[in-house]
Amino acid sequence: MPITTAYEAKIEHLQILDETGKLDARLARGTLTDKDVVYLYEHMSTCRHYDEVAFKLQRSGRMGTYPQNIGQEAAAAGSGFAMRKQDYIVPCYRENAALFHHGLPMEKILLHWMGDERGNEIPEGVHVLPISIPIGTHMLHAAGIAWAFKLRKEDRVAITYFGDGATSEGDFHEAMNFATTLKLPCIFFCQNNSWAISVPREKQMASKTVVQKALAYEAHGIRVDGNDIFACYKATKDAIARAKKGQPTLIEAVTYRLGDHTTADDARRYRDQAELDAWKKKDPLLRVRIYLENKKLWNDKKQTALEARAKEFVTQVVKNAEGIEAPTTDDIFDHTFATLPEQLLVQKRTLRTNGLGQFPEQETLRA
Repeated sequence: MPITTAYEAKIEHLQILDETGKLDARLARGTLTDKDVVYLYEHMSTCRHYDEVAFKLQRSGRMGTYPQNIGQEAAAAGSGFAMRKQDYIVPCYRENAALFHHGLPMEKILLHWMGDERGNEIPEGVHVLPISIPIGTHMLHAAGIAWAFKLRKEDRVAITYFGDGATSEGDFHEAMNFATTLKLPCIFFCQNNSWAISVPREKQMASKTVVQKALAYEAHGIRVDGNDIFACYKATKDAIARAKKGQPTLIEAVTYRLGDHTTADDARRYRDQAELDAWKKKDPLLRVRIYLENKKLWNDKKQTALEARAKEFVTQVVKNAEGIEAPTTDDIFDHTFATLPEQLLVQKRTLRTNGLGQFPEQETLRA
């Protein structure tokens, strides 16, 4: 006989701070303090200045292709602020605000886009993976890390970030199935900026939302205003609590990239200016500044001082990245394995490859 299953699909949507800077005090209770909001505003502002400088570095030929984070800072900052020091962040490439808050030195991202392998060398004690350029492959890594946490009985959670286009990849579904079947402490955070590079959401998926995909896997799903640091923080903090009990969460943060997909893209060819102008009014930094000013926690004098500090700080970050000693061929080998396999040790020493089993120096290395 046929099996009939009835679903009552209800999509939870969360917004606490709207685009006019108005806060829902009831929903905000127990989330961010005034001190937290000031810190996050300063942090996001510094990250935006960093973003602008990185764009100029690329345009002046001092760096390779770069994907701007502008417009999506609140999604990364709010969620990243909720993550604990011991938790692991598995990023895509628009999560600078989360990575920097979690301890990754800012010059690491610049070095990555400069083509320097040392940009992907994560300092000891900083629990993040290098940024991922392939669309969606890293979600499986997050599920694997979360599985290790569960097997070791560690109080740790893994969060992975990706765009809406990544949810059309098989890797997303495999990772979701893996995490929910094994009840892993894993959070899936989708930054839905409406564009999978130059393809609009409605042309690369039939589902009206990303979060409804959680239903197929019995994951908890919530859709949030991705330009609202309060909502992104609360959704992630609640997801951590569920993850510790073995229930993964899919968070869909509805946001928008105000820049091009990367510096190799020209979004004017496929996006309407009216759409861009409408989203500029929802700028996450703008709404937080209005909120702080309304509470008498911010003013023009503080803004001027912040911009000066951000400029000085980012200038030093650029100097650190560009002033690093020249890379050596050792960097090709040294940052993948904790202990280099013998065959790679030979390649590192000789700077040549050999056929399988033909490593004349092996016996010497063993000795």
